[in-house]
Amino acid sequence: MKRRSLVALATSAALLSSLLLPAAVQAQAKTLKVVPHANITILDPVWTTAFVTRNHGYMIYDTLFGTDLEGKVKPQMVDTYSASKDNKVWSFTLRDGLEFHDGKPVTSEDVVASLKRWASRDSFGGVMAKSLASYETPNAKTFIIKFNQPFGVMLEALGKPSSNVPFIMPARIAATPGSEQIKENIGSGPYKFVTAEYKPGEKLVYVKNDKYKPRSEAPNGTTGGKNVYLDRVEWIIIRDPQTQFNALIAGEVDIIEQPAFEQYASLKAAKDVQIVDAQPAGLQYIFRFNHLHAPFDNVKIRQAAMVAMGQEAFLKTQVGAPGMYKYCKSIFPCGTPYASDNTGIYTGMANPVKAKQMLADAGYKGEPIVLMRPTDLASIAKLPLVAKQQLEAAGFKVDMQQSDWATLLARRAKKDAPDKGGWNAFMTAWTAGDIQNPLTMAMLNATGDKGWFGWQDDKVIEELKVKFAQAGTEAEKKKLAEQLQTRAIETASHVHLGQYNNPAALRSNISGLVPGGAQVYWNIKKN
Repeated sequence: MKRRSLVALATSAALLSSLLLPAAVQAQAKTLKVVPHANITILDPVWTTAFVTRNHGYMIYDTLFGTDLEGKVKPQMVDTYSASKDNKVWSFTLRDGLEFHDGKPVTSEDVVASLKRWASRDSFGGVMAKSLASYETPNAKTFIIKFNQPFGVMLEALGKPSSNVPFIMPARIAATPGSEQIKENIGSGPYKFVTAEYKPGEKLVYVKNDKYKPRSEAPNGTTGGKNVYLDRVEWIIIRDPQTQFNALIAGEVDIIEQPAFEQYASLKAAKDVQIVDAQPAGLQYIFRFNHLHAPFDNVKIRQAAMVAMGQEAFLKTQVGAPGMYKYCKSIFPCGTPYASDNTGIYTGMANPVKAKQMLADAGYKGEPIVLMRPTDLASIAKLPLVAKQQLEAAGFKVDMQQSDWATLLARRAKKDAPDKGGWNAFMTAWTAGDIQNPLTMAMLNATGDKGWFGWQDDKVIEELKVKFAQAGTEAEKKKLAEQLQTRAIETASHVHLGQYNNPAALRSNISGLVPGGAQVYWNIKKN
């Protein structure tokens, strides 16, 4: 009897296990685990241009328009729109059924408040604001934007796919000044942010927004239907590249956004792993000057630094993998409409001898260059090491200060003197979509204190951008883009250091990753 009881108990346990196992497996299949390319501590995608924060924005917010892989702008939250013949008056009507995560409907007032805040931070938005006459909200679903001058790039502004993206927030949240970070994370997008499970430096959690109504079109870039096939997405912060690799191979995570470049050979050979390039147009490395403080408040010294740096060493040291990088003189990505080899003093080749003479002529006094280096962002961590070497070869004194990426992002927002907690230079990367024209390029936001980190103040750049926005033909735009490139190099707004690709690594049971100007997580299925 005792043996029968034990057998019956074991049988019952096995039966219960067999019943529970499919449910557990199904629950696991509905949860996507992603290793983002960086830790995220700033959750306001308008306050910062950090890509990891932009990606967070796409999880929970929606946009008025999106941009597909061919660069075509298409409606997203907008249902219908029209423009006057002179492009001075634009009218938009929102789709039915748009609702914020707090249950309140999206209205035209929310849209206008969001656009005003975005324009206070974004380069493109700033140009739009200069031509703006007024916003009007005749009813809850309609908003009208009127300009003093023709603004033919209205759709490109509202459909801007990457940092800063004009995400739509509730008006009460968008009322937060652009100089301050928002306190709530409420959007109308395909996922909801789970604030209670947010653990800075460890994990972010998003759950499906069951009330979201996707468009009927197929997803393409940041356009089309944002269909969600997962119940839950977890961003797992893993800073060490080898630990990321091991977790993917073991099936503990599903996606690594940006693997270390030296891992691609092993990843391609690994079982149950696939490589997917979600940003096929590539990215560009840049070195950004702080224009406020010595010595880079002196344009001649910035020019000397530009001449000192060459792309080859940066690309070979940081990327190295054959076929994943290329030299490009243009500040606009090679292969895009406004790319030009007319780059003046900038050749993309390191010239320490010439740079040393330029530095002496500029009156450099040996001030230390505080160069920030992120230790936990594998895709750019080696760049400052090369910059230090090349700048010192030209006679600069470089003080490289190391921190994690989140700390660097917070520090780069400080205007303090370098010896008071500020900085002189940092390095980062931009997707091609961010820098393919003068209005989307953050480094050409030359509005001084109100501009992008580095705070260049140059009226010529700003005037040329307004002309670009008002240009009637592509020929005019191309001519103005070349003039802007010339001015950017003359004033040494930044140094562009070559192009590269950094595909994502996925488990083989993951499908539907949408290529585009940003890393997005709708349309994904986990089998």
